[in-house]
Amino acid sequence: MTKLYLAIPCYNEEEVLPETSRQLKAVMQSMIDRGKISPESKIAFVNDGSEVPPHSRSVFIDDGSKDRTWEIISELHTENHIFQGIKLSRNRGHQNALLCGLMTLKDKADAVISIDADLQDDINTFDEMVAKYENGCDVVYGVRSKRETDTFFKRFTAEGFYKILNHMGAKVIFNHADFRLMSKRALNAFSLYKETNIFLRGMVPMIGFKSDIVTYERSERLAGESKYPLKKMLALAWEGITSLSIQPIRIITWLGAIVFGISLIMIIYSLISFFCGWSVSGWSSLLCSIWAIGGLQLLAIGVIGEYIGKIYMETKRRPRFIVDKVLDDDEQ
Repeated sequence: MTKLYLAIPCYNEEEVLPETSRQLKAVMQSMIDRGKISPESKIAFVNDGSEVPPHSRSVFIDDGSKDRTWEIISELHTENHIFQGIKLSRNRGHQNALLCGLMTLKDKADAVISIDADLQDDINTFDEMVAKYENGCDVVYGVRSKRETDTFFKRFTAEGFYKILNHMGAKVIFNHADFRLMSKRALNAFSLYKETNIFLRGMVPMIGFKSDIVTYERSERLAGESKYPLKKMLALAWEGITSLSIQPIRIITWLGAIVFGISLIMIIYSLISFFCGWSVSGWSSLLCSIWAIGGLQLLAIGVIGEYIGKIYMETKRRPRFIVDKVLDDDEQ
């Protein structure tokens, strides 16, 4: 029977936690009662540095923070040990908080499902995810079937982002965020990725184990404010592109080669114009120097960028291979 853990990153989520915990407890208890998962399955909240008002007989001035995220998690744990908590020393961002949860739980669980605290992702797909895991999948991605709840701008930019990433060589799952199930084997393999600048939805597919998807419709946020306004979404998009691909450098290289090629054509044209007397004095030399030097500079920057890109990929220390299966004489 599968020992399932839920990893839920939280940052100033006091408004949603009571309802989130109630719904998750009901779903997990239902799966336990039906024999779908082990009674030892747990719900783990990762508190991403949310500030907690101090408790003592002295009066402390809390500079604008009224959040009780960690207090609520502690109360939930006291009431029912199905709830567990992990508190980061300070805010490290959603991706690092989620990574902390996954790496902390990988030795405790058979499989871990990551989901945001706002429960916009469909918790009723847990059964299907576990079923696919028990059928041999090491990673099960939650994929949105449609984006009708999004504004036109968000839908257009989000779908465009996934397409751009794929064109740049980053193999991300279309319309998938961070709602997924990962097996213990997948988590152990993922722990070999030691890089600091992380973009989980682009890194998980690199593992390469058997995977599948479950589709769902994303609902509205239960309460509170979105933790991903436009500014953070753009920052995440840029992080994804620069962390997973050196294609922008190669674009500069190709652009430099194209400009240099055009400069050769322009040099030939300017020389013909000069000898035929069609040009004003000084025009040919100026045109040649601008095009030739500009093209050479872009080409040189691109070549240097290629080497920097290789150094960049080396410093990430990603595993060069991950073994899926071995057939040998020692296998029983």
